[in-house]
Amino acid sequence: MAADTDKQSFWEHLDVLRAAIMKSLLLTVVFGVAAFCFKEELFAVILAPKDADFITYRLLYSLSGLVTEANAPDFLVKLINTGLAEQFIIHMKTALCAGILCASPYILYQLFRFVSPALYVNERKYVVRVVGGGYAMFALGVAVSYFLIFPLTFRFLGTYQVSGEVENMIALQSYISTLMTMSLAMGLVFEIPILSWLFAKLGLLSAGFMRKYRKHAIVVILVVAAIITPTSDVFTLSLVALPMWLLYEVSILIVKKSRKKDEAIIAA
Repeated sequence: MAADTDKQSFWEHLDVLRAAIMKSLLLTVVFGVAAFCFKEELFAVILAPKDADFITYRLLYSLSGLVTEANAPDFLVKLINTGLAEQFIIHMKTALCAGILCASPYILYQLFRFVSPALYVNERKYVVRVVGGGYAMFALGVAVSYFLIFPLTFRFLGTYQVSGEVENMIALQSYISTLMTMSLAMGLVFEIPILSWLFAKLGLLSAGFMRKYRKHAIVVILVVAAIITPTSDVFTLSLVALPMWLLYEVSILIVKKSRKKDEAIIAA
């Protein structure tokens, strides 16, 4: 049974929620200030994909057998600043995002602690699975964006030239905005298997339905990829759409397995 939440008044519940929010904000500020103070380390991570010796580029060159002492991956894209206070503002925004990211596990814990007394035991189990799995998949999506999709996109677009007379100088704001947008988008895209599993548990989705409308799903994936892609080139669109399609296919297997398990339990 769910816990007896009637023992507390509305204002007492509000006080508990306010305390959870204040604790989460405080920890976010602490992490944000720490990230702001460690500027060199913070931007060493953020700006790493623009360097030719980034791990993704070196790994791809190694796998293709192209790396030799005389033929190492080498390219140069210069970042520039176009606003008087822009670098300071970007520093603050980036530190705040880092603070939120570092504090996010504690924020989720506080939210779960607030709502858990109103849940039944089996509901708590599903909430833990959905929230925990969703957080893990979001983090995986961000990692895929940082280590694969964004570097390849930046390498392609940052070095693309219509003429050798036109030099590429990318604004820092454009670089940071593209990185953040793609990371957030891929984090959300990687929630597809979790949402599919949840809908299957609720009886709203089946593997047969997903197979039947696979072609329609591919069209939707391309449209969504075009919307969330910060650029309009086919290369970036393909990089975003391919993981979405793979996640859709994985979701079909997850839904199939979940429905079979539920049917076996009901039959027993």
